[in-house]
Amino acid sequence: MIELMQGPHVPLVFAALAAFCVTVYVLADGLDLGVGIVFLVAPRETDRDLMMASIEPVWDANETWLVMGGTLLIAAFPAGYYVLLPAFYLPIMFMLFALIFRGIAFEFRLQATRFRFLWDIAFSAGSIVATLCQGLILGGLINGVPMENGMFAGGPFSFFSLLGLLCGIGLVGGYALIGAGWLIWKTDGPTQIFAREIARAALILTAVMMALVSAWSALSVPEVAARWFALPNLFLLAPVPLVTLGLFVAIARGIWVGAEPRTFILALLVFALGLVGLVVSLWPYVVPRQVTVWDGAADPQTLAFIAVGLAVILPIVLAYQAHAYWVFRGKTVFLEGAYGDGEPTAHGARIIPAYDPSMRKA
Repeated sequence: MIELMQGPHVPLVFAALAAFCVTVYVLADGLDLGVGIVFLVAPRETDRDLMMASIEPVWDANETWLVMGGTLLIAAFPAGYYVLLPAFYLPIMFMLFALIFRGIAFEFRLQATRFRFLWDIAFSAGSIVATLCQGLILGGLINGVPMENGMFAGGPFSFFSLLGLLCGIGLVGGYALIGAGWLIWKTDGPTQIFAREIARAALILTAVMMALVSAWSALSVPEVAARWFALPNLFLLAPVPLVTLGLFVAIARGIWVGAEPRTFILALLVFALGLVGLVVSLWPYVVPRQVTVWDGAADPQTLAFIAVGLAVILPIVLAYQAHAYWVFRGKTVFLEGAYGDGEPTAHGARIIPAYDPSMRKA
């Protein structure tokens, strides 16, 4: 086993696995972060009840991928971990605290009556703060991390940049688009109409910020510009922005027509292409333009241990999450006599009746 971990291809495999975990986290958790981002602008309390109920069965499984990706980075690429953690310590800590507040809001909001609005704010603010922190980290990675003698050489606020702020705003729009697509798919009636309306605004914000971040990165970071515009890369990579533009057009045309899952699926594809562009810009570095995946990989014994763990854990997590989405695949509606005396519940599609406005709370 250890001999198999000594080839030059092994760090590439673990880098691909780490990228896979991050991608699944961004796509999966994007839907509940997106719902939280638009939570406070929902016009009715019943809309907010349905919105939270639609993601309650799956949000905790989505967070699993954040833990798995972080653990894999620590174990497989320790050089990247001990440089990137001090470089982004503040946004990482704020992001984790925001996610904690958001998780607490799931439990306390259901029981609260008089001060429910405080948990509404905690849920929405936690989603927005976590998203902005992710954008600051992303901008810091694109700009590069300063190092001296193999260690992080910047200060506690070196991560902050205008590019990072633009990335954060873009992620707010992108997650809101995914969340709106999810609500279009999982709800009916007034809540679905609200989701369709918010999806158009989120689409415009996402498209504008993605174009602005791409242009800013190409102009301010020479390495990124060289990676994208040098020949033959210019021709090889041209399909990425062109397909992304086509997806934006398809989303705009399908928000009010077509199959209900369409906006959600196309928004996920937009994010996936954005991650492809990020990989192209940063490859093959685990610490941008400082430490490659080969230089930063752990020793073969450690990689062998990680491989055994992943072989056991990864299929279990994938099966659990797929099962959760399958079980709660139906619409989220109000049912008479449901748990909580009319609180929204998510059940299988075969046992939920059609949406009935008379079932909504007054």
